[in-house]
Amino acid sequence: MINIVYRLKSPKFFEEAIDDIELDGVVVRPTYLSICQADQRYYQGSRPSSILSEKLPMALIHEAIGEVISDSEGNFNPGDVVVMIPNTPFGRDEYRGNYSELSKFRGSGFDGFTSDLVCLNSDRIVRLPDNFDLKVSAFIELISVAYQGIMKFLELNKHSKDILGVWGDGNLGYITALLLKTICPDSKILVFGKHLENLSLFSFADDVYLIHEVPDDLKVNHAFECVGSAASQSAIEQIIDLIRPQGIISLFGVSEYPIPINTRLILEKGLTIQGNSRSEREDFEGVINILKENPQLFSYLSKLITNVCEIKSIDDLKNAFDKDYVSDYGKTILKWEI
Repeated sequence: MINIVYRLKSPKFFEEAIDDIELDGVVVRPTYLSICQADQRYYQGSRPSSILSEKLPMALIHEAIGEVISDSEGNFNPGDVVVMIPNTPFGRDEYRGNYSELSKFRGSGFDGFTSDLVCLNSDRIVRLPDNFDLKVSAFIELISVAYQGIMKFLELNKHSKDILGVWGDGNLGYITALLLKTICPDSKILVFGKHLENLSLFSFADDVYLIHEVPDDLKVNHAFECVGSAASQSAIEQIIDLIRPQGIISLFGVSEYPIPINTRLILEKGLTIQGNSRSEREDFEGVINILKENPQLFSYLSKLITNVCEIKSIDDLKNAFDKDYVSDYGKTILKWEI
């Protein structure tokens, strides 16, 4: 079947390409997509030139839902609304799929979801309940990343989790704090950020602090770093200072450059640093179950949506990326009608 893929050929330049699509597996028509900071780094050309030359042209976007068109195995019905899983294993080894070197990731290792149709194996999609908010569902992938890190933390943690600190007042910090409050209701959730207007949205948190106005006697048992970029250095420094002995530091933020850390205090306190990246099918299923059991979360998550853009042409796609780039906060949702 003929399929049109909308690829980023070079920074800020999309092009249409015609590809054949196999009818083996599940064919999905994307309906709602969400722009991630990783997509913006490709679009703006802020990745190193060697990486850009290696990966482009490539279709962007790894956060998306869609409607099933056909399923050669009959597991899904035409019209089923599904969330698509971008992490794609090409073989099996002893590692979890999102950490396996045999996996590729859509919108990074190969084409993402900006196309007329997407063909996936049935284990790369999860059916959504009928009553889910579709715009929020577009970024379930991002929610699943936070969920995956929290589940790893709970497996590893052997000490008190009375006070959990989240550093970062952006999208991932908001989602991580919200999930922590839902999954660990007996824990006190503190959020640390640098933008008072962003922190005002964290109404579900027990306390919020500007990073330069933290009380001298404040301590946390464990910490979740959701800052990324060069700013993650100061966040990690503050975490190491404020965390109690034998605490766990869960890192989510991505930086293009090495970040120095205070190994002396890490050793003195016996801290554990846990890296988190991407997610797998069980994380998507876990998020969907939490949303089913706690429908009030949709109200909180919808506050992250700052732009909804109808995409009917490549110019619309470019304008959506430009609009997202100048937004100080939140998620840009693409209603895919191209």
